[in-house]
Amino acid sequence: MASGTTSPDNLSKVFKAYDVRGIVGEQLDEELARATGAAYVDVLGVDALVVGYDMRPSSPSLAGAFADGATSAGADVTMIGLASTDQLYFASGHLELPGAMFTASHNPAQYNGIKLCRALAQPVGMESGLAEIRDRVAAGTPVVGARTGSISSHDVLQAYAAHLLALAPVAGRRLKVVVDAGNGMAGHTAPAVFGRLAGQVEMVPLYFELDGTFPNHEANPIEAENLVDLQKAVIAERADIGLAFDGDADRCFLVDERGELVSPSTLTALIAARELAKEPGATVIHNLITSRAVPEIVTELGGTPVRTRVGHSFIKATMAETDAIFGGEHSGHFYFRDFWRADSGMLAALHAMAALAETDRPLSDLLADYARYPLSGEINSTVADQAAVLARLEETYGGQDDVTIDKLDGLSVSHPDWAFNVRASNTEPLLRLNAEGKDEPTMARVRDEVLATIRSGK
Repeated sequence: MASGTTSPDNLSKVFKAYDVRGIVGEQLDEELARATGAAYVDVLGVDALVVGYDMRPSSPSLAGAFADGATSAGADVTMIGLASTDQLYFASGHLELPGAMFTASHNPAQYNGIKLCRALAQPVGMESGLAEIRDRVAAGTPVVGARTGSISSHDVLQAYAAHLLALAPVAGRRLKVVVDAGNGMAGHTAPAVFGRLAGQVEMVPLYFELDGTFPNHEANPIEAENLVDLQKAVIAERADIGLAFDGDADRCFLVDERGELVSPSTLTALIAARELAKEPGATVIHNLITSRAVPEIVTELGGTPVRTRVGHSFIKATMAETDAIFGGEHSGHFYFRDFWRADSGMLAALHAMAALAETDRPLSDLLADYARYPLSGEINSTVADQAAVLARLEETYGGQDDVTIDKLDGLSVSHPDWAFNVRASNTEPLLRLNAEGKDEPTMARVRDEVLATIRSGK
């Protein structure tokens, strides 16, 4: 039976729904990484794979230990070195290999983790192999392959940049773009991508130094305080657009020329329109906390909107089932069929820049076509008895005129003039509220009413 970080008790904490994640040294170390590499090869029947890692101080040694475990189990490992998560997905698709990415995304510096995928960037989650890998590690029996695999290096950064620009070429007027990498992996990928746009794009870099201690601000752009520097820089530089990436650069948030944050729902609608122009009638996926403007616009443009639960495994599975061309989440994840159904913050950013370069309109004016309803943003509340609160909300709103309710993910309540969703966090005692309305007063009223119920403690 395994012990230490590979004990069943610890493994139950660090093996999450979609990845492995924990505090380095306490919950995640080289022993666990090595055992996970061997179990991954054994459980999934892998004979070759690709491995990348982010800028966190612990990432190279953890990735190396994982590679050692994988080779001991008989697989050949291709190391791509420093990479964003979407660069690892590119490598998995481009090289047709399963992959492992060492990153804790937007989490604080003391964390690290492993994101696993099958060949062509197909996700590995708890229901698609991760539970078996966890149990194989917990068994503690060494995995020994019939042969020892090899380790080689392969740089895919320039091929990644070329592929993204082929999917979303930027042409037209010259743009000035401020990019806040937050000391994360966009500081590695943005120079390669924007370097190919010399003469077309003037890039103003913020915090491009790779530093997993995040000395300037957390690399988590969904939190408003982490966007302040970007907003100030966009205004000071008189830039056309600002881009903020999270630590592993798979998510991107936009700031317009006024320094105002752009809702990810608005960017979802813009990209959906661009993709539908390429393939009229195609299917577009959106999660259930995305603004109702998204399915409205997709329908108006002749596409088919399909609603799904929150979470990349649900988005990717539904994209595969429906052959959807694109999928967007309100959390800033954007998925592309032409990118092996994987998410790429950089590709989403290029779509926004391409649309902007094609017009003389400022970004705020361009996006006004896609932002129809005021949104509350996600509001978290600590709640001990989540089920009781959800039941009370259902009782309160279920009997009202013109109200429809569904429970695809938490509680979604819809009225012609407003809508909201309340759902429980998978990892914390939180309820998450997202609300919208036909106008600002309507949204504010619904938001405040629902919050009062959530936080009443009754």
